[in-house]
Amino acid sequence: MSSLELDNLVQVGHLQKEAPNKAEFERLVRSGRDRLKDAHNSSLTLDSRFDLAYNAGHALSLAALRWDGYRPVNRYIVFQALEHTLGLSASVWRVLATCHERRNRGEYEGDFDPDERIVADLIKTVEQVESGVTALKPI
Repeated sequence: MSSLELDNLVQVGHLQKEAPNKAEFERLVRSGRDRLKDAHNSSLTLDSRFDLAYNAGHALSLAALRWDGYRPVNRYIVFQALEHTLGLSASVWRVLATCHERRNRGEYEGDFDPDERIVADLIKTVEQVESGVTALKPI
């Protein structure tokens, strides 16, 4: 989409240039799709569904970044880059960023209590990311 903005993130140390790898891209997409499918399973706990959807979103967002030939220095940047990798609006990556913050509070502070709405919003958002990744041309 917009390599100028991504190159600027390289200049400030948030991304590294690295040639795309077809096998890695395909593994990330497969992982994201599998997790997204499992996140729809309402027999699982909300915690599990949130974790599956969040990790699906991360895998698919990372796949988009890798498709463009970049590797993140930190986990969070893959969400912020969605505007430039897939042309998704800021409202999409903000949902993922909010969920990233919730995930971190749960992982590092034990403060985690997802509700139906955040899980539903997260799944819907990840589906948008998946659609964007699906539209990419083969590497």
